[in-house]
Amino acid sequence: MASAASVTSLADEVNCPICQGTLREPVTIDCGHNFCRICLTRYLEIPSPDPEEPPTCPLCKEPFRPGSFRPNWQLASVVENIERLKLVSRLDIEEEDICPEHGEKVYFFCEDDEMQLCVVCREAWEHRAHTVRFLEDAAGPYREQIQKCLECLRKEREEIQGIQSRENRRIQVLLTQVATKKQKVISEFAHLSQFLEEQQSILLAQLERLDGDILKHRDEFDVRVTGEVSRFSTLIEELEEKEDRPARELLMDIRSTLIRCETRRCRKPEAVSPELGQRIRDFPQQALPLRKEMKMFLEKLCFELDYEPAHLSLDPWTSHPKLLLSEDHQQARFSYKWQKSPDSPQRFDRATCVLAHGGFTGGRHTWVVSVDLAPGGSCTLGVVSKDIRRKGELRLRPEEGVWAVRLAWGFVSALGSFPTRLALDEQPQQVRVSVDYEVGWVTFANAVTQEPIYTFTASFTQKIFPFFGLWGRGSKFSLSSLEGAANLP
Repeated sequence: MASAASVTSLADEVNCPICQGTLREPVTIDCGHNFCRICLTRYLEIPSPDPEEPPTCPLCKEPFRPGSFRPNWQLASVVENIERLKLVSRLDIEEEDICPEHGEKVYFFCEDDEMQLCVVCREAWEHRAHTVRFLEDAAGPYREQIQKCLECLRKEREEIQGIQSRENRRIQVLLTQVATKKQKVISEFAHLSQFLEEQQSILLAQLERLDGDILKHRDEFDVRVTGEVSRFSTLIEELEEKEDRPARELLMDIRSTLIRCETRRCRKPEAVSPELGQRIRDFPQQALPLRKEMKMFLEKLCFELDYEPAHLSLDPWTSHPKLLLSEDHQQARFSYKWQKSPDSPQRFDRATCVLAHGGFTGGRHTWVVSVDLAPGGSCTLGVVSKDIRRKGELRLRPEEGVWAVRLAWGFVSALGSFPTRLALDEQPQQVRVSVDYEVGWVTFANAVTQEPIYTFTASFTQKIFPFFGLWGRGSKFSLSSLEGAANLP
């Protein structure tokens, strides 16, 4: 069925140019334009300025003969069909506002029954005691409520969309972390597999040498035993021969023969020498380093899977002018020559220190620092709070927001309230720094041997940053990749 807009558009096409209404008994004049018969008749009744001139078309001003206009029955049929379509369209619209029970137009709304009412319904007994309003009056408060609901729903939708966006980012981060951990497991087990193959080759080679020595000892033992058996067999044959001889021949040299037999004691050879036996007993000790390495591997793997690798870069805006940073901001070297660095509130001006970009406000993070000290040099590693003092003297202790250790030439100190020199098996060249923000742990360990160095316990309330200090001409440090630091020695 034609829509109301399309019907209106069609009706505009069959309007009379004179009365602007729908054509009634349309007639056509010489120029081809159409008008209502009555409108054109009245138009001709208007006196012309020149009675001798023929009348002109109201639209195009072309002259036409007054008696020449003719009925346009085809156009009249079109107009009739359009009128019929307009009526049907209007009835469809009106039917929506008609009371289905009484056939009257709906004007009212019953608040109690939530019903739309016509005049008859309004006067009905069941609605007399109810609150009844005109439709527009009743719709006003509901429109306001709808607006409020829309505002709330839009806010809720935006909040949900925000949550969705945040959670999607979080999921993406988790997927990245899982992928990193997966790669870490593959890498660690590849290193372990290579290490185990090397250890297997070493132990098998030792067992091969031990096996060869045992076989050699067995051959030597067989030779010695065969010689002893041969000598004893010779003596036995000699005595058996004398035993069967007459007394006169038996007694000849009998004493020397017996002396030779009595003094011929059995030299009992050993199939396994004490030295070889000790080597066999000591062989399990060769596997002790393997057991130690396996224990270190498992501890390191569990640790690295538990902590997230922190991808750090040094912040040049915080670096002291005596520290030379590499272009990739992964290394720093001490120099007595001051660099031309613009002063800023973030830059250290007394302590030769530098911070890393980013910082942490939560989570578990770990990174590795390779230290190369010149004689008399030192390197300080740890974390500091966001509001650490940048200007003037910096006291390196937890009370000032610094949790760090210092590696000096020949010793390591924990910079607590009072510096404590630590007893370590060896001077670390690579240090792993790990932070558990929620628990408040700052842990240091030898990244190669996994030997613990020191652990601070703190209570973090603001952002913390990785912290590095350096002193001594030629001393330097670099941020190492965890993969490179994880290689087994």
